[in-house]
Amino acid sequence: MIKKPGQEKKRNKKKNEIKIFNVPFDSGEIIKNSTINTNTPSNNYKEKIINQAFNFHAQGNISEAEKYYKKIINKGLIDYRVFSNYGIILKNQGKLKEAELLTRKAIKLKTNYAEAYSNLGNILRDLRKSKEAELSTRKAIELNPNFADAHLNLGNILRDLGKLKEAELSTRKAIELKHDFAKAHCNLGIILKDLGKLKEAELSTLKAIELKTNYAEAYSNLGNILKDLGKLKEAELSTRKAIELNADDAKAYYLLSLLEYSNENKRWQNQLFSKDILKNKLEKDQIDIYFARANILHKEKNYEESSKYLELANKLKLNFNPSNSDNFINKSKKLLIESYKKEITKKEYKSSSESIFIVGMFRSGSTLLESILSMSNNVYDLGEVNILEESFLQWNKSKQETNLAKLYDEKVNNKTKLNITTNKWLYNYQYAGIIARHIPNAKIIHCHRHPLDNILSIYRAHFSSGSEFSSSIIDCTRVYLDQEEIMSKYKNRFRSKIYDLNYDSLVRNPNQEIKSLISWLDWKWDKTYLTPHLNPRSVLTASNVQVRSPINAKSIGGWKNYKDMLKPAIEILTQIDRYQDLVA
Repeated sequence: MIKKPGQEKKRNKKKNEIKIFNVPFDSGEIIKNSTINTNTPSNNYKEKIINQAFNFHAQGNISEAEKYYKKIINKGLIDYRVFSNYGIILKNQGKLKEAELLTRKAIKLKTNYAEAYSNLGNILRDLRKSKEAELSTRKAIELNPNFADAHLNLGNILRDLGKLKEAELSTRKAIELKHDFAKAHCNLGIILKDLGKLKEAELSTLKAIELKTNYAEAYSNLGNILKDLGKLKEAELSTRKAIELNADDAKAYYLLSLLEYSNENKRWQNQLFSKDILKNKLEKDQIDIYFARANILHKEKNYEESSKYLELANKLKLNFNPSNSDNFINKSKKLLIESYKKEITKKEYKSSSESIFIVGMFRSGSTLLESILSMSNNVYDLGEVNILEESFLQWNKSKQETNLAKLYDEKVNNKTKLNITTNKWLYNYQYAGIIARHIPNAKIIHCHRHPLDNILSIYRAHFSSGSEFSSSIIDCTRVYLDQEEIMSKYKNRFRSKIYDLNYDSLVRNPNQEIKSLISWLDWKWDKTYLTPHLNPRSVLTASNVQVRSPINAKSIGGWKNYKDMLKPAIEILTQIDRYQDLVA
């Protein structure tokens, strides 16, 4: 803990000195009070009013605490503790700019104030300034290496930055410093889920609940993990428990809207559509609420209202993270050029393994395909791992003096010893030419479906970071067309290595289409390929609920229900001959 004013005079403490301490509160560290000498009248008044504010804050009476903090500031009383504590209240109200300003004032007044640096990191994280947030939180740890909350906050920020291994280490450090830290166990569960370690994630989250039985966020996270594990009924119960404990839990509503929930208690839906639920919500929570509402209305076949909430949600997402469609399209072009380059002559690398790359757009049937193929005991599904691109960058860095196939095989062998793997990093469509040229025994399966069904499904999916184009119907269409054009060129060059899998044909006639695919792979036929919904594997993609149901054609033609919303896509597609009949 930091030193409090007056601690250095502890031995001479008089009767009217007040000995108080720091306590954690919500997502920040508040100062409840400190050792203060109140001998002088001015100090006596100042500390009396400040202490009253601190007491209200620590008791959870936020409205009274805020009233007192405002009064203190309006009277021109300057105190780093007031700035810091009021900053926490403003953060929790979603007033992030004001919160940042006050927290920086606190730091200016007390430059070695670890708690304020940690709180500032949290605020900057919500402001989407992840790099600044990381620096501020590391400063808190530098000032106080045993500050468990700061290590936890750093783990959150590193997760945002995609540094999952570092995030795991930082969060485990928080637990090491404070074993009964329920929040840290909960957050570790989220990180482990992102790393694909679902069983460990479940155990860590259950530990958080054991430590704090009324922990709404942990129940919500557990629901998400159980969903990925295919335990859908348990996922529903856990998520409903989260809402029961916290009727404002935006993520829980979104998760529940994805599940085939029971009709036992629909009270949560009334809460979801209430006006109060949007009060003082951060943008990211508003997005979850709007997507949840859209999902419920979609299930009720109220497509017009569902459209309104989809547009609200995606508009906010674009404000949060602008579209990255140009980056994708430019990258496709560069890699197309790269695929024509001559390879440096070197010893041929022979691999005994078979690498199957599933490529295409999101929501094009790729998760269903992966479940079909992994029904074979000889197949290991790598899931959505970007190890091909990692291998390519390493290969280029070495000036292509080694084999791309060898580098890729080494990464695969770190995950499994099975000879057949499926890699469902869909953006590998951009690398299809490089895969076909440089990786022996590689096979590419291109998943595609009706363009408007695909675009609608992507727009409805609420993807996390990395696919920001998904929030714009126009940019979604552009990326879809780029993917189709690029794959068409690669198919012309490497026809024997690329298989076309039409999702619409697959779900309409699974028997014929799956047999055709298995024959192309030159695998032995087994009727279990027809029942991928029985596959017990963990599924981490946005399709993890649908893939638990038998193959069906329910989603085909769904775009017609959203025709007005999809007008921008229809206008683009009708200008291209091959799509005119499809979108008529």
